Parts: sequence; C-alpha cells; structure tokens
Amino acid sequence: MIKQIYNIQDLPVGDLERIGLAKNGIVMLDHDDLTALLSGRRTDMLRLENLKTDAEGKLQLLLHPIYREPEVPAFLTDTQAEMLEKGEVPNLQQMIFDGEGNPREVLIEFDKDTNEFVVTDTERIQAPDEINDIPLTAEQKKRYMKGEEVETQDGTTIQYSGTEKQGIRSDKLALIASILIDGGISYLLYKGLHALYGKKQDQEHGANYQQALKNRQKDEIKQQSTVLEPGEDFDEEASQSMGR
Repeated sequence: MIKQIYNIQDLPVGDLERIGLAKNGIVMLDHDDLTALLSGRRTDMLRLENLKTDAEGKLQLLLHPIYREPEVPAFLTDTQAEMLEKGEVPNLQQMIFDGEGNPREVLIEFDKDTNEFVVTDTERIQAPDEINDIPLTAEQKKRYMKGEEVETQDGTTIQYSGTEKQGIRSDKLALIASILIDGGISYLLYKGLHALYGKKQDQEHGANYQQALKNRQKDEIKQQSTVLEPGEDFDEEASQSMGR
C-alpha cells in the first residue's frame, strides 16, 4: 500500500482520451487500476492501439515499455540481480545514496511482465493499521514496510509488493484493511489478491474476515442512516469506497 499522491482532477484526461483510456472526460479504468494510478503504482497490463500524444503540463502521460533486456540498477551486484530475476527471493532491501550523500532505503523487486527491476522508497510504503479489524503492532508495520511477510492473529499473512497494482499480496484471496488517512480511517476491501511470492493460497479468507465484513456493514448503515430490508445482502464492493 502506498498513499494516494494525486487527485483524479490531476490526471491528463485529454491524453488518456487519445489512447482510449478516457471518454467524455471520464477515466475508463477499473477501481483497482485507477487507485494504483493515483497512488503512483503501476496498473495491470493494458493493450493500447494507435498511440499519438504530445502531453504537456505538470502531470504527463508516459508510456512504459516492456524491456527486451532488463536494466540492472547500479547499486545491485550481479548476484543480487540474478537472485531477483530467477525468483529466488521476492525482494531485496538496499540502502542507497543520492547525489548529496543522503541515505535512502529502497525495496527492489523484479517484474517479469515488463522485464524490469522495480525500486520503491520504503518511506512511501504505508502499512495498514488493521487487517480484518485486527490491529498490527509497530513491529509488524515496520516489517511490512521492509517487504517482509506479516502474519496477523486470524491467520492472514500479507506482504507489500510494488509490482502488484493493489500493492499487496496475501495467502488469502480477500481481506479488509484499515488505513489512517488525513485523520480519518478508510476501510479497503481487497478481493482476488495474488498469492505470496512462491507460495499457494491456502483458503479464501482469514478467520476474522466475516466479522470484519459485518462490522463494515454496521458502519455503512450508521453512515447512510438507512436500514437494509430483511434478507438484503450487504454490497461488499461498497466498502471499497468507504471513508474516501
């Protein structure tokens, strides 16, 4: 997870329209891809045709290539690069220095889809405050921001990934994360998550997932001051926009 750094108004909608990703001023991306874009993450692979753009302005549309040969960052050794390319490790932590000698901790991953090394500043990674309404400890948040696996009390294991459009992997297909944003709590429903690196997902969700879902249902009822009709199911997708 990475904090949203742009607003939808900041997007170069005209450029997106020229490549078929927007129409009549409306961005034609699904919820997860749009969230990834506004957070500075990558979307899923998208097929584009007849590309013509001459973007100008502060926020520009840049086309990202699929590399024939990966460009290895100068701060990685040949051994480290090989480990990432072969999938022997999910990521590597590295301390690098800018031109003025200031240190910066980064997380390096290898994206096989684009054949490139993905570098994320760990200070930009935002750890969830809760998973399925179970608080994460300060140590768990620290481990998450370093790209390590974190297991919660209900058996859900999560891991940050800069190569995922949702920014997270899990041993469960679905989970509910809460994040403190701008003084308020946002609840994010993640579904269809990819498995932890090199591992299989053992079940659909953690032990506390259903209870957390019920809690979000109660919150939504209070927020909207409405009552669901008997037998009416809670719309799980609605919880994706709660608190935003």
